[in-house]
This record gives sequence, C-alpha cells and structure tokens, in this order.
Amino acid sequence: MSRLLRPALTLFVGFTLVLGLVYPLLVTALAQAVFPWQANGSVLAVAGRPVGSALIGQSFSAPKYFWGRPSATSPQPYNGLASGGSNLGPTNPEELGAVKANVEALRHADPAEAGKPTPVDLVTASGSGLDPDISLAAAQYQLARVAQARGLPPRAVQRLIDRYAHRPWFGLFGEPQVDVLALNLALDGLHPVPLP
Repeated sequence: MSRLLRPALTLFVGFTLVLGLVYPLLVTALAQAVFPWQANGSVLAVAGRPVGSALIGQSFSAPKYFWGRPSATSPQPYNGLASGGSNLGPTNPEELGAVKANVEALRHADPAEAGKPTPVDLVTASGSGLDPDISLAAAQYQLARVAQARGLPPRAVQRLIDRYAHRPWFGLFGEPQVDVLALNLALDGLHPVPLP
C-alpha cells in the first residue's frame, strides 16, 4: 500500500505546486508585463480617481449622457456579481412589456427620433447584463438629445462618437460600437458636468 501511496502523494504535491502556485504566478506576471491595463480591470480614471471599467457598463439616465443597453442584473443595474440575462424569450409577455416600456421611454427622451426605428440594443438587455458598448446606430439615435442637453453643436458630439468608435477587427469581425462610459467621460471633459 505504501508503495502506491508514495507516488500518488508525490504527484499530488508536485501538481499542486506547479498548477496551484507556479502556473498562476507565471500567468499573473506575464499579464502584468504584457497587458497591465487589461490585467488590472481596464479601469478608466478621471484625475487619478477610478470611475469605472471599460468592460462593464454603467447606468446613465440624465438627458446629457448617452445611455447604454438595459441591464437585467439585480438588485441594481450592471451589477457584476449578478451577471446574467433575464432568460425571458422574445415572445414572453414580460419581455415584450419591458421592450415596449423601453421604446416609450426612448421616444419620450428623444422625440426628434420618434419616427425612426429604435436600435434594438437600446431596448433589450444582453446575456450578461453588463455590456459597456452600444452600436453606432444607438449612439446616433441619442445624438440630438445629448447635444441639446449640453448646448453643444451636433457636429462636436458626432466627432466624439467617431473618435470613440471601435471598428471591427480587420474590418471583418464584429460590429462598430462605442464604449458608453468613455464617450460620456469625453463629453464631460469637453463640457464639464458632475458625474452621476
């Protein structure tokens, strides 16, 4: 029995050291050396103070800000500890009611855009409930409201949208998107207002 136990314990201790200590430390050191911003949470800061992550959305509801996708997390929106969708299908009455309410809220907030199709990412939550980005169509839909609320010419707001747009990788993979928090922080820098 001891003849079988000794190699098993040796392998257990060896694998524990290699996979439980050496490998995590090596990966952490490599990530810190090669991708330090991403490895530390992609944190956006203003005047040295962290205000959020480029990877997790935030709730904006004031007219002077671009709004992100609705979040299905609870008890608060964009709660990283409760990441997940509502699991309601597209024909579920509760989901249809939520989408209709979101469409009405957007039409009320953006009356100039009321006759145009509402971008789907402004009225439906994602699978994670944490999306930090919106489509360019969703940003364009909100442009007039944000420009008016801030007293800025629409061209100035459009330039910021263009500057903060993420284009598809190699022009093929993904859709053009805009990080809502980065765009709103840029707007605050152009026309300072208190953060929500």
